[in-house]
Parts: sequence; C-alpha cells; structure tokens
Amino acid sequence: MGLTVEQECPQCGAPIGLEETDHLIQCPYCSVKSFLFAPDYFRLVLPHNAPDKDIIYVPYLRFKGNTYACQGQAIGHRIIDITHLGTPVKGLPISLGLRPQAMKMKFVTPDTAGSFLRCSLKMDDVLSKVGKHASGTGQLFHRAYIGETVSLIYLPLFVQKETIFDAIIDQPIVKLTGTEDMFGSTAEKPLRWKLTFMSTLCPQCGWNLEGDRDSVVLTCNNCDTAWAASEGKFVRVDIAVVPDQGDKTVYLPFWKITARAEGIEINSFADFIRVTNQPKVVQEDWENQDMSYWCPAFKIRPRIFLRLLSQLTVSQKDFETEGTIPKRGLYPVTMPQSEAAQSMKLTLANSAMTKRDTFPMLPQVHFAIKNAELVYFPFTDKGHDMVQERMGVSINKKSLEYGRHL
Repeated sequence: MGLTVEQECPQCGAPIGLEETDHLIQCPYCSVKSFLFAPDYFRLVLPHNAPDKDIIYVPYLRFKGNTYACQGQAIGHRIIDITHLGTPVKGLPISLGLRPQAMKMKFVTPDTAGSFLRCSLKMDDVLSKVGKHASGTGQLFHRAYIGETVSLIYLPLFVQKETIFDAIIDQPIVKLTGTEDMFGSTAEKPLRWKLTFMSTLCPQCGWNLEGDRDSVVLTCNNCDTAWAASEGKFVRVDIAVVPDQGDKTVYLPFWKITARAEGIEINSFADFIRVTNQPKVVQEDWENQDMSYWCPAFKIRPRIFLRLLSQLTVSQKDFETEGTIPKRGLYPVTMPQSEAAQSMKLTLANSAMTKRDTFPMLPQVHFAIKNAELVYFPFTDKGHDMVQERMGVSINKKSLEYGRHL
C-alpha cells in the first residue's frame, strides 16, 4: 500500500492529493504543473491532535523497494516495505506500522511548527537489515537495492509530566528516567528541507514538458528532448526511439549503459560472452563492440526485472533509431539512470551460465560508465501481454500496472 500526501499548490494554494511515487503534479484548480524535487529524499510528518503542545518530531527511515542478494549460486529477491526508528531514544516504537499508509501526511517545510530530532541512523544500517530478508543460503557476494523509495517520516510527540506522549492519539508512550533533556541536544531545524517546485517548461525551447505523475524523465514534443531533475534543475537525457507505425504500439523505455568493467576483463561484447560462458560463437566484430548493459527504465516485479536485464543484454541487437519522440503511447520512465547503473552487477550475475565461477568475482567488479542513453522500444498490445517481436520479449500488462505502485 502506498502513502498519501497532502500538498498545497505553489501557485494558488489549493490542496492537492499526492501518492508517494508522484513527481509531476498538476493543480486541479489552476492547472499549473510542477515537478517536485528534494535534494536527498522527501521528509513527511504524520498529523497530530495536539495544537497547544510543544511538538517534538521523531524521525523514522522508510525503505520501499526491491532487494537482491547474489548468494551461493542463486539470486534471491524480495519486495520490502519497512519503517525503522532513526534515533536512539529508548521506549519508542521501532516501527510506525501501518500508520503512514492509514493517514494523510504532509511534507516538512521551514514553517512546520515543532522541534525535529536528528536522524542518527544511517540508511546503510537500515539497508543491511533489509538485505537480510532477501538473503538465501551460502556466501553473500553482492547485494543491490533497485527501484527503492527512501524517505524520512516524523512521528509527533510531546512531553508532559516527565512522560512522552503520542501526539496523534494523546496517549503516553514511555516514562522519562533521569534528569537530562533527552531531546534538547539533538534537535535540528528544517531550514534546508524546502521542496523545490520546478517549472515544467522545456529548458531548450520553453514548451511544456510532458510526463505522467510518477515520471522521473519528462519529454518535450516540440524540440524532441528529454529531461531529468538533478540538483534542483533539469538536465538533458540522451534518447533514441525505435520507430513503429502500429495502431496499438506502446513505447517502453530502457536504459542502455555503455561501460567498461574493472576487476574483471569485460571491455567488449565478446568479453561479456566469454565471461558469462554464453552458448554463442563469438563473432569477430564483437571484439570491437563496446559492451552495453540494458535495464528497464520502469519498475517491475523482481523476477521479470532480472529476466529483462539478461534477455536484452545478451541479445545486443542493433535497431535503427531516430530522435523524434512519439506523440502518443509513451510509457513513463519511473526508474532513474542512477538506479539502472546499480543493476549492472545483477546483469552480469544473472547472465552467467556458471554462477559458481562468476559470483566470487562480483565484489571486485566496478564499472566505468562511458555513456547512458534512454531507448524507447515499440511493443504491441496483444491483450494480456505487451510484445516486442523482433527482440522476442513479452511483458504481462498486469505486471506493468503493478510496477507503477512499487
């Protein structure tokens, strides 16, 4: 279940209801579009019923996403959704349970009244706990977190008569022991937590950028460009489109990342075929072909995600492409390039025919990225499946729909 957030329109102040995966918002009253951007991750507060109290907000780290573990001779995977207390204050609940899903939250702003405890728990600490849920048996060689949503959720509390109260239900949680101020030395101000509402005008031509609510890449149909948010501004994304004239065509996006592997000899497609021991005869021209790793640019179930990683990367088929963005049928990009880059080790591991030989090399493998490109492939709607016949790829439509909520 996803989270629901209430946000005021930056233009007219009208209330807007958002899902946690939403980036592109449009006010239903003034129709102004904005792209939400946070420098690290979103910070949210749970609503409380104690307006006359001095509220102290306690941080909880939230992780939702897919975890993968290359362990033994298999890749374990699981979809995880957890919250974890981010401060050492004793007696507080370790998790928020279902509260974030059951209540409408708001973004933290510099105007949010109250004190905020510093989050002392590192995300790596939480992820190490998360990773154990996806672990199997045998030695662990690599762990990856793909398609994750990371945020800080603050639980409102107040102190009364040496007792910490839950400000949501006005019930005591724990009795304070000792005379020290448990909160005073760790409080921080949310001065730098302000959300950036980015204008959705094309930086190149000034036309309106297009995308879905959960898109992380927006496109301009006027000058055929694509843009992703970085450090509060839009940066251009290299794109290519495999053309098609079908009436039921849907263009699914994939990241094509060309990279050189360090710690293992993979500088060409021929090297990849040899290292993964593919049942293919190495062609002479493969020796000079740069190695490209393909990754879905959309969220989808782990099992299908792994299949697509290997299926597209091992095939390395060449297609004639163009730079013109289709006017319809464009599937949203919900997987940023940064996360696609994290999948390259998984591609190597999942493609290996002899995993007992390849897995032990994974800890030493590093990638030097040469180029990244967003490629749209035409898929045909066949009823239950989306099919790309030239690549021999089929994706269940229900899995695509479910991926929008991961």
